[in-house]
Amino acid sequence: MTKLELKNVTKGFDANHGGNSITALENINMSIEEGQFICFVGPSGCGKTTLLNILAGLDKPTFGEVILNGRPVQETGPDRIMVFQENALFPWLKVIDNIEFGLKMAEVEKGKRREIASHFLDMMQLSKFAEAYTYQLSGGMKQRVAIARALVTDPEVLLMDEPFAALDSQTRDLLMVELQLIWARTRKTIIFVTHNISESVCLGDKVVVFTSRPGRVKKEISVDYRRPRLSEDNNLYHYRRRILDELSNEIISARKDGEFHD
Repeated sequence: MTKLELKNVTKGFDANHGGNSITALENINMSIEEGQFICFVGPSGCGKTTLLNILAGLDKPTFGEVILNGRPVQETGPDRIMVFQENALFPWLKVIDNIEFGLKMAEVEKGKRREIASHFLDMMQLSKFAEAYTYQLSGGMKQRVAIARALVTDPEVLLMDEPFAALDSQTRDLLMVELQLIWARTRKTIIFVTHNISESVCLGDKVVVFTSRPGRVKKEISVDYRRPRLSEDNNLYHYRRRILDELSNEIISARKDGEFHD
């Protein structure tokens, strides 16, 4: 069953006051099935984060549309939750209060809030730290809190913008396994932006490779391999090689054009 559909999504930005514009995304067409784990990869500046913001309703396409459950996306909503590279937690709140925050805003009764939050604390192996403040946690633990906070409101789509990019490799590998286990339990539709090819192969049912700016879909590569996957698994080399082959010319092109940001 199709969860999200992107139809001819194009996004342009004004480059200066002279009326010139930059096309960040061009004619993006894509279907994402319910419960799929999709990874976006591409050179810096190809518009991956811009597209994620459009899916979240934080931005609007210049042309085209995004369809969620058969209806056009016009704005943000609780059915789509974003997890950012920077965890955006509230340092003055304890871990349990950070996780409950969205439920509190939705006016969920206090006892029910605590019950739901405790479930996700346990899922993310954070129960022992419920009363800690987030500034007392490591980077990896903070991202676990951020993911738990996103999941407690039971969104239909989880949008993740390079959430592991700032973590050391060991922590990242551990969280990649944990995220796969969470996905297996919840079967959320997940769209995950990354620059890391190995990360995309470990996590994705499908890896969508984008061209350099303007970002277009160059290739969709299905990863048909057992889970949970580990980054050091040599059986994943074939998939990594295919993605790298698709990206090589795009990265060279982006560097020539001086594109370094999404």
